[in-house]
Amino acid sequence: MNAILKPTLYEQLMDLPEHVTGEILNGELQAMPRPSGRHGLVGRGLGFNLSGPFDFGRGGPGGWWIITEPEVHFIRDMEVAVPDLAGWRRERMPNVPDDHRFEVVPDWVCEILSPSTAKKDRVVKLPIYARYGVQHVWIVDPLAQTLEAFELQEGRWMLIATLKDDDQVAVPPFDAVAFSLADLWA
Repeated sequence: MNAILKPTLYEQLMDLPEHVTGEILNGELQAMPRPSGRHGLVGRGLGFNLSGPFDFGRGGPGGWWIITEPEVHFIRDMEVAVPDLAGWRRERMPNVPDDHRFEVVPDWVCEILSPSTAKKDRVVKLPIYARYGVQHVWIVDPLAQTLEAFELQEGRWMLIATLKDDDQVAVPPFDAVAFSLADLWA
């Protein structure tokens, strides 16, 4: 008698259609449609404002990799998150992986809220990021036009900044160069 092997969660994740983003969080496969246009504009604005000074060193200190929607493997193929943006200090991750798996814990992640993901981003993903030692998390809400910045202190998230509308963003770990939060709402 041949036993039929059930695909692993990671095999199921890899089999999702291209228009779907998948994650494995707390042992469960989570799938969601690709983000909205507004969500994409916020991600583009953050990437633009952070990559120049922090990734490429243009007008800023450099020393970072800023990546959009990386597949972060906290435990290879078993605990997999896809933050909207993530950043690694190059001293901790000197090279970007050759394949799609990022196995070094990011120093910073950013989640851009949408009505369908806000609860998961806050209630499921924030504790996972703390458990694996991500040091900074930004939560951006395009509808409320806010940015909340958190820093991991003794295993707990401490709110270190709440910004709104057109406030200047100069928040750890990216406090060396400021930009206007209004850049994200254009």
